[in-house]
Amino acid sequence: MHARTRYLLVFLLVAIVIHLVLLNSHQGYSDAAAAQKQRIADAVAYKPVPARPASTPAPNAERIGQEADFNASRAAFLDRKANAALVMLAREVDLEGVISTMKQVEDRFNRKFKYPWVFLNERPFSDRFIKWTSEMTDAPIEYGIIPREHWNQPPWINETRAAETRERMKKQEIIYGGSIAYRNMCRYNSGFFFRHPLLQKYRYYWRVEPGVKFYCDLQFDPFLFMQDHNKVYGFTMALLEYEYTIPGLWASVRRFMKKYPQYIAKDNALRFVSGDRGWTYNLCHFWSNFEIADMEFWRSEPYMKFFEHLDRNGGFYYERWGDAPVHSIGVALLANKDQIHFFDEIGYRHEPFEHCPSGEAHARGKCWCSVDETFDSMWYSCMREFERVY
Repeated sequence: MHARTRYLLVFLLVAIVIHLVLLNSHQGYSDAAAAQKQRIADAVAYKPVPARPASTPAPNAERIGQEADFNASRAAFLDRKANAALVMLAREVDLEGVISTMKQVEDRFNRKFKYPWVFLNERPFSDRFIKWTSEMTDAPIEYGIIPREHWNQPPWINETRAAETRERMKKQEIIYGGSIAYRNMCRYNSGFFFRHPLLQKYRYYWRVEPGVKFYCDLQFDPFLFMQDHNKVYGFTMALLEYEYTIPGLWASVRRFMKKYPQYIAKDNALRFVSGDRGWTYNLCHFWSNFEIADMEFWRSEPYMKFFEHLDRNGGFYYERWGDAPVHSIGVALLANKDQIHFFDEIGYRHEPFEHCPSGEAHARGKCWCSVDETFDSMWYSCMREFERVY
């Protein structure tokens, strides 16, 4: 055997012996050897795929392109905002309820969307009120004083007659029956709040009341929904009005319809408020302590004529007309029925009633209300009348 060959065999034999000794005596060496063995096996098993020609798209290229378009559209959507504000009529004594409600609205919705808040009161807000409320949001916030001529009982009301009504309703224990301030508020909400200088720059508003509850996360922007779908009025609950507060309201409405037939929408929602084609009022109304609506509708000629007609009849003071039936009848007559929207996804409570979403909407909104307590199924809910309209 050639000398070089002999030396090579001896060297290989020594290397094998050293390898076996280290493999059995040194754990780190053993692990490294096992890893190297696996890498060799993987390399032997790997079969490279021939390169795809540059002109041929990958199988999922179309899907990836669609996802990119969707993500771009979603980003653009999230950047969109409606011309809208959250509006609260509040007094100093309401501060605790104001803070509670603001916290829920911010956590459930406005922390993401940053819509401005507008607070209105017939008196200036205190520094304490401004400090506490401004700490509850990162959104812009403004405080406005209601003009006296918009708030106070108008001079053409016969106060003797109005006082007699208040006294009679007080004896009958009709809620707020003896209150001038409540009547001022109802009249103001019916025909004046959307004229306030601070709200002139906005189109849509969400009416927020002190002390109410919001149960669910909102995964969408209701203002943009109103805008994109040409809605003018959104609600969460509909119920029967207290008949003793509005005995003359429908007679006044009928006079309006006869005098101004040109203002009545062709595809209206009259069936929601009357079961006999307008002869009588069924007392159904949207509960206006929650509403998301288009102020351009309130500012329009048909609604302003409607409000001025009712106002001149004096029923806000000679009876106790609320803004809820006034808004509801106005929108039912003057808007097309497909411009009214039920916000089923918004869980909401104003004592003593609440609306709670059910099914997928309840889970999606992480709602903490009970479906068993929702107002919609109660006998004095007007959701059946609303559904019949459609």
